Amino acid sequence: MKIKDGFAKREIAGSHIVVPVGKTAMEFNAMITLNESGAFYWDCFQNDITVDDAVKLVLDEYEVEEERARKDVEKFVEMLKTNNLIEE
Repeated sequence: MKIKDGFAKREIAGSHIVVPVGKTAMEFNAMITLNESGAFYWDCFQNDITVDDAVKLVLDEYEVEEERARKDVEKFVEMLKTNNLIEE
């Protein structure tokens, strides 16, 4: 799965903001604010990866238990699905 094209993540004044660009701006009229972890997950899903792959990347980057990493990644993916931001 992968985040759909048409979104750009920018760091503005220490905050991670995702905004729609191009045609997507006509369909998705909002912006998304991400914390540090959310920005990392967003970057992971810029590529076509599985939840398992993302969990491995999280475990390599952060000192966190695998169960917690999986729960957080799955919650992030659910948010992406709910907002129709991901291609499966």
